Amino acid sequence: MTANPLAPSWLAPPADANDLAASVWPANARRSAADELVFAGVPASVLTERFGTPLYVVDEADARARARGFREAFERECARIGTGVTVYYAAKAFLSSAVAEWMTGEGLSVDVCSAGEFAVALAAGVAPARMGFHGNNKSLVEIDTAVEHGIGAIVVDSPIEVERIASAAERHGRVQAVRLRVNSGVHAHTHDFLATAHEDQKFGISLTEAPGVVASIRSHSSLRFLGLHGHIGSQIFGADGFEESAARLLGLHHELLAGGAIPELNLGGGFGIAYTAADDPTPVDVLARQIADIVASECARLGIAVPRLAFEPGRVIIGPSTVTLYAVGTVKRVTVALPAAFETAPDDSTDPSAHAAAGHPEPATAVRTYVSVDGGMSDNARPALYGADYTVRMANRVSAAQPALVRVAGKHCESGDIVVHADYLPGDVEPGDTLAVAATGAYCWSLSSNYNYLGRPPIVAVKGGAARLIMRGESIDDLLARDPGIGSATRKASTAPAHAEPAPAQAAAQRAS
Repeated sequence: MTANPLAPSWLAPPADANDLAASVWPANARRSAADELVFAGVPASVLTERFGTPLYVVDEADARARARGFREAFERECARIGTGVTVYYAAKAFLSSAVAEWMTGEGLSVDVCSAGEFAVALAAGVAPARMGFHGNNKSLVEIDTAVEHGIGAIVVDSPIEVERIASAAERHGRVQAVRLRVNSGVHAHTHDFLATAHEDQKFGISLTEAPGVVASIRSHSSLRFLGLHGHIGSQIFGADGFEESAARLLGLHHELLAGGAIPELNLGGGFGIAYTAADDPTPVDVLARQIADIVASECARLGIAVPRLAFEPGRVIIGPSTVTLYAVGTVKRVTVALPAAFETAPDDSTDPSAHAAAGHPEPATAVRTYVSVDGGMSDNARPALYGADYTVRMANRVSAAQPALVRVAGKHCESGDIVVHADYLPGDVEPGDTLAVAATGAYCWSLSSNYNYLGRPPIVAVKGGAARLIMRGESIDDLLARDPGIGSATRKASTAPAHAEPAPAQAAAQRAS
């Protein structure tokens, strides 16, 4: 098949638009004998009939395995260079009590950045000593609560926080461990990174300011300086950015050793995943080896002991383990005029009349199929925010129809409400079909909203052929209950989700229409 000229250059037309790329989908996603998608032994049809759509589906065993694999890889490589490691799960990617239990059960600590995340982790039974607290504007109440409960570490993000944390620690009779977030001037994204002298951003402080802030920390008997913290970006492929950042942070670490011991160095997170088959992130075990070698080499050059390391993975653990299921509501094929300079051979996706040999040829055109679903930017804001790309497949069936370039659109009143900018589905995709969008575990539910008064979807965990609810979806009543101007007497009791997905009978009627 020839690529649709509207497709981005990285998107190759598939030989089979039903295939699942192993690098993109959860480890336990399969096609059943009946040709529908099955997640950890649970068919998509069973999930949608029981829980409705949109629906986040988390492969519990896959999430656990990724957490365990990350920890073991970094423990192995850190031991090789003579040090230890603490791995914090970055709760901002996605947090629920179940996920917190999975992460701690696999030997990870938990990184939080708000009172809400801290409360969820506490309620899930995470020991405060196994938590770190981030944030560029931690409130006095958040600081006090964290210190009171015995939080393991607080990341100082600005000079003013030193006095605030010290005061809280004195008030509660504690010595509070802190890290200092420093901007190394390195910003990495996928395979690229940029190294500058300074970063213009809201997080952390500059390398040149750090010695003064560390001196301030060390002046308080109620504070204990653990070390420096750096974070260079997100969705990072490769170790080049970590190499430059580690060199800069270790240079500062070396300088600060003159004032006292520094047991740790936290290099943050940002490890990338495959959202499409074109993405090629570095495997975790390779990254662990490369980063360990970088740290060991730099410490040897500086003549200092290798500090204990810390990392904060989130997306790389929970992102690939999750898919979102949607119901198709409408399908619209849009003819798009190509630029005048565009040259292509006629095929099934380009108008042959554009290639008339004489007369006044019409502009070359191509067809993009818009597939609208019952969710959108309220359950996945990343495409609208960042232009993020995703992979989509039909979940309820397979088809031998010729692949067609599709754009999966949400139902919100925004032209930018796109779930999948570009992928290929069988050309006979129709209303009533169920679509699965891969790698939606990180920053989808966390960034979800009630735009257009849609309720946030439920989340289910699947494992060993069973599904269980780990986050309840929001109903219309849930949304109305927050408005004090709406009396309870005016509300009819309803457990229907606020996105009002079609019932199975309605879906069948849509397919038949």
